[in-house]
Amino acid sequence: MRDDTTINDRLQDGTPPKTLSGILQAKEAESDGEEGSCRAFGYLRGIKDFSVAVEFRFKDGNSIWFPYSLLGPLKYNPSEGMLIKFSGDLVYLVLIKGSNLDKPLKDGSVTMMRAGFQRHRLTWVREMTEEEIRNAGEMEPTIDSIEVAEFESHADLKEWLSKKAPAFLR
Repeated sequence: MRDDTTINDRLQDGTPPKTLSGILQAKEAESDGEEGSCRAFGYLRGIKDFSVAVEFRFKDGNSIWFPYSLLGPLKYNPSEGMLIKFSGDLVYLVLIKGSNLDKPLKDGSVTMMRAGFQRHRLTWVREMTEEEIRNAGEMEPTIDSIEVAEFESHADLKEWLSKKAPAFLR
């Protein structure tokens, strides 16, 4: 039996073409605009989506946002955590301590570093309570603390790092 449906008919009724390209486009369209999350962070699912800023949420209810346009180097050291530099009028360092910060989530595609910060897809990162950390899965990312410090001089920055996270000093 012959199918007389044209590609325009399929596009109008929402049925994607049965080609690899059509399937990939449909999959991308399904995930565009959606946000996913775990206990530690939220991220944009769409392959081409990106966030303009990232919010850091603290246990006390306070938050601070940094635009990705100010994002500088990001360093990861399993024993110290993750160090993120934002540079504008002042230099800001964000020190995230926790466990499994480089591990992918269950679906295997998102990590805080590679699919998160590097691709500007993280929308928020938050400190977790002790109970949330205890209840987290063995491979689930957890965030014990987030510290934000601002600096006017390089000497002050180095002094702070030597106290808080010496492994990030050269």
